[in-house]
Amino acid sequence: MTRTRLHILLGFIGPEFLLLNFCLVIVLFFQNSKILYFPLHAGVTTNDFLTLFFTFNLIWAGIVALNGKQDFYLIYGFAKRFKYISMNVLIFIGSASTLTYLANIKYFDHTFFLLPILLFFLLYPFTIEFLASFYKKRNIGTFDSRVLLVGAGKQWETTNNFLDKIKPLGFKCVGILDNALKFPMINGVKVLGNVEEISSVLSMSFVDEIFINGAGFNKKEIDFISGSANYYGVRVCLIPEGTMQAESKVKPKTIDDLPIFQYHQTPLDTFKNFLLKRAFDILFSIVVLICLFPFFLLIALLIKWDGKGPVFYSPLRKGKDGQLFKCHKFRTMSVCDDPMNGSKSTEKNDSRLTQIGKKLRKYDLDELPQFFNVLKGDMSVVGPRPHRNFLKDNFRMIVNDYMVRHYVKPGISGWAQVNGWRGPTETDEQKQERVKHDLWYIENWSFGLDIKTIFLTVFSKKTRINAF
Repeated sequence: MTRTRLHILLGFIGPEFLLLNFCLVIVLFFQNSKILYFPLHAGVTTNDFLTLFFTFNLIWAGIVALNGKQDFYLIYGFAKRFKYISMNVLIFIGSASTLTYLANIKYFDHTFFLLPILLFFLLYPFTIEFLASFYKKRNIGTFDSRVLLVGAGKQWETTNNFLDKIKPLGFKCVGILDNALKFPMINGVKVLGNVEEISSVLSMSFVDEIFINGAGFNKKEIDFISGSANYYGVRVCLIPEGTMQAESKVKPKTIDDLPIFQYHQTPLDTFKNFLLKRAFDILFSIVVLICLFPFFLLIALLIKWDGKGPVFYSPLRKGKDGQLFKCHKFRTMSVCDDPMNGSKSTEKNDSRLTQIGKKLRKYDLDELPQFFNVLKGDMSVVGPRPHRNFLKDNFRMIVNDYMVRHYVKPGISGWAQVNGWRGPTETDEQKQERVKHDLWYIENWSFGLDIKTIFLTVFSKKTRINAF
């Protein structure tokens, strides 16, 4: 898709530069008009302003060039594109502030950068997206990479699905070559002939890239196809076996230089995300434990006052990779299940509940000691709720992917719980929905999703459903 780089520059990156400079001019105009104030020193010359503009644009150009993710403009929607731009903006603020400090530029405060950047954020959705979509409509087709598919496979349905998936990503299939297919058309794409005819097809058609379905050819045949493509200067992409049939839960990855597909690949498999989640877990737990320590003492006193027995109940639960750990809770029952093999779930109006226990369970206050589990590393603040051991085999018979929940640490609160799927697991629907929500969380994890889950845990009415 090399030829689209000019269109990325004119349709997306160029307008971003214009908007950034416009925001800078607006802020400076308001300052000179004394409508808006920020610390700008007296005696600022024209050269100072020109230096400011030059520095402003040079830093942004460096970030855009070095970050190297221009394809975000082509194959992703507004939400992911805005997230990418936001990351660039944060890097910009840090770089500009650091440069200002190191260069000892005294004619404006380093916080000055926040004003044009804030204005940039406010205007971005209404200007850049509009201009980009307008430009793209005016140049329809120029953003597409023309693709020749070689070796579609014996099952034309899988080819059909593959073509549907790559079309929104900017790939336009202009033809198919295959020795097995007898259909004249597939999904609106013409079957141009046999693989042996590739040279004549390339000589008569304009093709940017060739996609070879690796499942249908041996090395000698692939060498023949790539050799013909090299003769005409056309790029070649080899589709590993199984890609056309791959499901959304199958993601590509590499081990050294070996391409493979991994089932249930999660964002938390990356070290960066793991580190971010663990750091947040530790900091958040420390803050909660410090702030609520007097509350912990009060609950402990109320439990002792309400009846005989220990303050804490610590049943064994299975965590990440099936490891057993003691899950700490405030005791809410006069008679507790066996910590290891307990099988009696809490019921509505359960006679075993103490008076204080009913209140603790209603507002999930009995779960607060699990922040100690989070500090220890057994649990996370957000994740699939740990189940009783006896439920494991029962769930596995109903939901095939149930054990995928153990790819990550269990959580104090989870995506299933804040969406109303807590409490009883008596029906198949309850089991399937709980696991479905847990698996969706695992496969779509983000730091923002954790923050949202914590917010919903406190404020959503759905979280209180089946709280007993």
